[in-house]
Amino acid sequence: MELARPAADADRALCAGLVGDALAQAGSMRGGPALVGKATPEELVSRWADETRQGAHAGLFVGEFDGAVVGVLGVVVADAEEQRRGRIECCYVEAAARGVGVGTSLMEAAVDWCAAAGCAEVDALALPGDRSTKQRLEAAGFTARLLTLSRRLG
Repeated sequence: MELARPAADADRALCAGLVGDALAQAGSMRGGPALVGKATPEELVSRWADETRQGAHAGLFVGEFDGAVVGVLGVVVADAEEQRRGRIECCYVEAAARGVGVGTSLMEAAVDWCAAAGCAEVDALALPGDRSTKQRLEAAGFTARLLTLSRRLG
């Protein structure tokens, strides 16, 4: 059975490994290097695991299947334009554990957490051409509201 829960300190090493896998996968996709940036998996896990960072709440969740941690989700909440907004910065499930509801459980946990934090909306990112992520987000009730195009200078 799948389950999403807040990550415990004992989960940090597993979370860092999963975030590393997510960064490697995203980094190989169109637009991925710009999204991934320079942060290490350990830095990201630490940032999400801390309750607050620079005026924004952050949350780290793990997804389990049959008692094994197979997924991770990092989310932040910040005040913007007179309203609170959540942003799912990372949601990753091991390839062998996909399709059984772990990702859905993680998304539901993040949305519930954002609602409890007083958010009016929650955003999530999908890279160009990543149809499976876009479809999963739409199935979870997300709708595309903005497409950002970029042009590198120099």
